[in-house]
Amino acid sequence: MNWNGVKVLVTGAGGFIASHLVERLVSEGAQVRAFVRYNSRNDVGMLRLIPADVFSQLEIVHGDLRDVEALRDAVKGMDTVFHLGALIAIPYSYVHPREVFDVNVMGTMNVMMAARDFGVRRVVHTSTSEVYGTAQYVPIDEAHPLQGQSPYSASKIGADKIAESFYRSFEVPVVTLRPFNTYGPRQSARAVIPTIITQALTRDEVKLGSLEPSRDFTFVKDTASGFLKVAEAEGVLGEEVNLGNDNTIRIGDLANKIFEIIGRNPKVIADPQRIRPGKSEVMKLWASNEKARRMIGWEPRVSLDEGLRATIEWISAHLDHYRPDEYTV
Repeated sequence: MNWNGVKVLVTGAGGFIASHLVERLVSEGAQVRAFVRYNSRNDVGMLRLIPADVFSQLEIVHGDLRDVEALRDAVKGMDTVFHLGALIAIPYSYVHPREVFDVNVMGTMNVMMAARDFGVRRVVHTSTSEVYGTAQYVPIDEAHPLQGQSPYSASKIGADKIAESFYRSFEVPVVTLRPFNTYGPRQSARAVIPTIITQALTRDEVKLGSLEPSRDFTFVKDTASGFLKVAEAEGVLGEEVNLGNDNTIRIGDLANKIFEIIGRNPKVIADPQRIRPGKSEVMKLWASNEKARRMIGWEPRVSLDEGLRATIEWISAHLDHYRPDEYTV
């Protein structure tokens, strides 16, 4: 697909993955409308870190996913909608489950209703590997049962089902993408890789939660490529598609790998406030990416070692954006 001149809306555009997607879309010539949650500081999130010549080409729209009129105004006239907007922090969902549900489920319904009413060509709805919960078998394919092991994961299951229902009920041209543990430059310390890196670069001790869970990590540029491919592909409407490496690594081993690349050996300390409730912890995520390879021609290009080096390099140059002594939820 030639994106030159195509009108595209990205919700949650100030987020980590979305900022890379926005940058990629602009480089492909798309006309990008970036929907960013309003705040009185006029803070556009991670978009402030993209190149100035890219940022200058964006149409920034401030609003809230829960505001029906704001979503309708944003969607009107768009060819493609990439719906990445969500409240994504699992610890935050323990404290404020109602807000997480309202934003993630009702916000998604608002997007789908607007897409239906204005006849967009394609909606790419962003899910998460957390909807699967702890793996019942590996690698996890799209037929794996869904398990709400946190209020966040339950809200995303609900959002996925809203998207599915609008495809089945109203033929809204939606496809659901499920990234597995994306990482890379610009990611906040809410995620485990920046948490390890920022502490390892600046401290002799690294505070973490449980070291036993394992995750399937995907570099953010690979994830952004997956979004474009699924927006272009034929025969994917109504489908769910995983984006992952078809590999997994234990968090404790991940920390040691990062220490080795940085060249330091800090002491790892278990921090009780970072540990999820026992029945809520997802112990293993390991993606099957066979469907992505077959249906959209996507496969990961960046190895974990290569991606970690790029992430460490970026964070080292932007340590002023992080507060290693604070636990970010």
